[in-house]
Amino acid sequence: MNVLFIHQNFPGQFKHLAPALVVRGHRVLALTLRVKEPTKWQGVEILPYGLRRKPGKGLHPWLVDFETKLLRAESCYAAAAQLKAKGYMPDVIIAHPGWGESMFLRDLWPEARIGLYCELYYKAQDGDINFDPEFPNRIADQEPIRLRLKNLNSILHAEVGDLGISPTAFQADTFPEAVRSRISVIHDGIDTDVVCPNPEVQFPVEGSGVLTREDEVITFVNRNLEPYRGYHVFMRALPQLLKERPKAQVLMVGGDEVSYGAKPPKGQTWKQIYIDEVRAQIPDEDWARVHFLGKIPYDRFIALLQVSRCHVYLTYPFVLSWSLIEAMSAGAAIVASDTAPLREVISQDDTGRLFPFFDPKQMVQEINGALDDPDLRQRLGAAARKHAVERFDLRSVCLPQQLDWIDRLAAMQPGRFTF
Repeated sequence: MNVLFIHQNFPGQFKHLAPALVVRGHRVLALTLRVKEPTKWQGVEILPYGLRRKPGKGLHPWLVDFETKLLRAESCYAAAAQLKAKGYMPDVIIAHPGWGESMFLRDLWPEARIGLYCELYYKAQDGDINFDPEFPNRIADQEPIRLRLKNLNSILHAEVGDLGISPTAFQADTFPEAVRSRISVIHDGIDTDVVCPNPEVQFPVEGSGVLTREDEVITFVNRNLEPYRGYHVFMRALPQLLKERPKAQVLMVGGDEVSYGAKPPKGQTWKQIYIDEVRAQIPDEDWARVHFLGKIPYDRFIALLQVSRCHVYLTYPFVLSWSLIEAMSAGAAIVASDTAPLREVISQDDTGRLFPFFDPKQMVQEINGALDDPDLRQRLGAAARKHAVERFDLRSVCLPQQLDWIDRLAAMQPGRFTF
């Protein structure tokens, strides 16, 4: 079987599925913007494509987002057409449609079965939009219109796909019911054999020596330190947290860029903005126990989770981070925001403790409760680990489900999502 993957940053969410299909004996190709020259990775033939034109000027602001997706769709279509001209015919196409690339592939290959990674459908209510009153929309009454156009890419893809896959029920449930009925909830998967508890772990930190499980370590992880993942709330809790935990070492992972949401004022970073907000409230000797580690290699990231006594995670009602499931798999005691994506994986006082997103004082109280009670901490970590293994383990749960999803997709007659 010929399988074609479409992802602007391949492998992305398909880093386990694509090689597994190669092992099954299928020919697997990927079209991506990530590489400049053809290459091979774990048996997958990776082919580049480039953007054929730049965004126009003077476009209506509501259409700017869709134009970027259209440009990628046009360019990906052209690259795919070259493949077709050489005789290539995919039996199955697996695409992350979030950047638009796969928009026209049904027109090129009407007989292919197309599976879509359904990450999120934007909603004007009960989602990330206007969730945080600190960052209100500038033109609130026009926000539903803007979101309708932001969803245009998903709506057009609804006429392209045959089946969908989504990592969590929260994300799948954002889609209209006509699409939701075709979406299987299957997580990307965590290698719980690799991300596992390690009582002998050692984690060197510049200026603080080597941290172990004997130390009181609090961890906080974002891809980038920004409000969508509650960085501002965590920072506002630091003065009280450091005062009440005089032995705690706070390890923070994340870059200075923006993954989601609004950009900071020009020339600034969200990281520094909230450092500046709280720094005067924190004595120098306490501030020395706060460590910004930036972006770190994966093996060091695993060690960070293994050394953590309490892992703090916050998010708007948005896509759930892999790092939360990885922290659970490492057996960390989780303290997390009481927002919809978390309620799917964190049960209060079972797999973790929840607090209101905008309440840093309650956050500190929950962290204290975990750190002051070794039995509670052990129970929470063990339950989190058990849940991660039973529901999110890559080899025993998620990858078999993904491969079954591929089999069901391959057996279908090419059809349509419909609204």
